[in-house]
Amino acid sequence: MAASEPRTAPTSHTYYSERLRLHYLDWGNPEAPPVLLIHGVQDHCHSWDWVCDALHQDYHLIVPDLRGHGDSEWNHGAPYSTLDYIYDIHQLIAQRDLAPLQIVAHSMGGNIACLFAGIYPELVSSLTSIEGIGAIPHWYPDGATPVKRIRQWVQDVHGLSSRAPRRYNTLHEAWQRMQQSNPHLSEEQARHLTIHGSNQNEDGTYSWKFDNYTHSRPPFSMGYQELVATWENITCSTLLVNARQGYSHRTGQAGSLKHFKNAHLVDIDKAGHWLHHDQLEEFLSHLKPHLARHAQKSRST
Repeated sequence: MAASEPRTAPTSHTYYSERLRLHYLDWGNPEAPPVLLIHGVQDHCHSWDWVCDALHQDYHLIVPDLRGHGDSEWNHGAPYSTLDYIYDIHQLIAQRDLAPLQIVAHSMGGNIACLFAGIYPELVSSLTSIEGIGAIPHWYPDGATPVKRIRQWVQDVHGLSSRAPRRYNTLHEAWQRMQQSNPHLSEEQARHLTIHGSNQNEDGTYSWKFDNYTHSRPPFSMGYQELVATWENITCSTLLVNARQGYSHRTGQAGSLKHFKNAHLVDIDKAGHWLHHDQLEEFLSHLKPHLARHAQKSRST
C-alpha cells in the first residue's frame, strides 16, 4: 500500500556540535517517551515522515539531519567519520536531555545507532536497526599497511574534490531519478523525498542537499573485532529489521546476530533497502510493539 502524505508538520530546530550548526525535526508531544530516528547516508530527516506520522501521538520524536545531510552544515574537510556522527548524536541527546531514549535507525544510521548503544548502553532503552550496514569486509582491510591506506585515502579524497554535484533541469527530473534509485517508491513518496532532499541552484537547476564528501571514509577507524566488541556491549532489547531484497552485509546477517545479547531478527519480503517506505504497514507492525514494550524505560523532559 502506497503511503500518503504525512498529515502533521514537525518544527525545525538547530543545535551545535564540533562548531557545526546541525538541524533536527521535533514532532511535538514532549511529555511522551522520547524516540530518536537516524537516517542513512545521503538521506535526510524527512525520510522518516511517514513513520513519524504513525508514531507522533504516542512518542516525542526527534529526527536529526546528520552532518553533511539535509539542512545540517557540511564538514569543512574530509572525511565524514562514524565517530563524528556518534559525537553529534551524543550532543543532541545531552543538550536536549533526552536520555534514556529509544533509537530507530536505517542503513548507515543503523551502524551509528548500534555503536552508540554499545558505547552508551545506559542511555538507550531500546534499539531498532533497519537494514543496518556494518561489518562490510572491504571496510576492514586485512594486512593493508598504513602507507597503502593513507595513499588510498588521499587518492579517494582528491577524486571527490573534482566531483561536481549533479544538476537536474527540473524538480520533476530529480524525483524521477529518486524513483529510479528505489523502484518500490510511489510517485508521491519520490516527490516528497525529492522536495525535502534537494535545493534549487541559482541557475534554476536542482541538486541534492547532501555533501559529496559523505562518500569518503577515514583511512583509520574501528577494526572489525572492535566493532563486534561494541555490539556485544549493547544491553537493551534490539530489533533488527531487514528486507529480503535489501542490501548485502546487513547487521544481523552473515553470523553477526550472535554478537547481540537480546536481539530479534525480522526479514520483510517484497521490499528493498528502504523497507520502511516499501512495506510501511508491515514494518510498523513490528516496530510499534517493540517501542511500546520499552516505553516505560524511557522518559520525556
